[in-house]
Amino acid sequence: MDWGMQNRLSRLIQKDGKILFLPIDHGYFQGPTHCLERPDETIKPIVKFADGLMLTRGVLRNCVDPTLDKPFVLRVSGGVSVVGEALENESLVTSIDEIVRLNASAVSMSVFVGSHYENKSLSNLAKLVDDCENVGVPVMAVCAVGKELEKREARYLALAARVAAEIGARVVKTYYCAERFEKVVDGCPVPVVIAGGPKAETQREVFDFVYDGMQKGAIGVNLGRNIWQSSHPVASIQAIRAIIHKGFTAREAEDLYNQNISKKV
Repeated sequence: MDWGMQNRLSRLIQKDGKILFLPIDHGYFQGPTHCLERPDETIKPIVKFADGLMLTRGVLRNCVDPTLDKPFVLRVSGGVSVVGEALENESLVTSIDEIVRLNASAVSMSVFVGSHYENKSLSNLAKLVDDCENVGVPVMAVCAVGKELEKREARYLALAARVAAEIGARVVKTYYCAERFEKVVDGCPVPVVIAGGPKAETQREVFDFVYDGMQKGAIGVNLGRNIWQSSHPVASIQAIRAIIHKGFTAREAEDLYNQNISKKV
């Protein structure tokens, strides 16, 4: 692995081997998502507790201070929206020159294994890996399932994660599944990061799946809505950070969350 690739990965993955990333890229297909209408205001109180951001070039340029000392993963797939016919019909929408110009620590794109657009999706991943390896930028493949939520089970996620890693992704982001999540991690030869998915019913539900996923081998999380749509975003991200970097259990994280709320953190 060359120096540039190692350097960028070391900025993403912390010294303890763990990671807490805050995605704010939802607008690329959802538009002005609830609590993300103003990305700059959303991240202001919570970004210091994250290890980095995941976002598009438009939000990076317009909503993030260039002096912010945080690595970022640049979302480079898109070209679809929730009102279109198929979320899976994504294209690469950011050039390698732009990736380098913006000084991205990594890039991300969705891969839709098992969809009608599977070949296009995986071919896009292969091209992105080729271009990014040439300039030392790691690629994070996001195992997406479009509107087919029933695919969020171990057999499918393990397949999608392994295929993405085989094509050359340096990191894989995938959904957590309560049953046999270790199958997903054990079958993937590169680090696995847990996606947040839809907003959970309770904070404890979030703490439970983060803790369990970490116990089963994930190196961290990439959580957006389950942090910035929380009633108490600062307390939420602090508790999640304690699970990832301090080894807190879900119960301990919930206690910390409640303590911070009582302090009006």
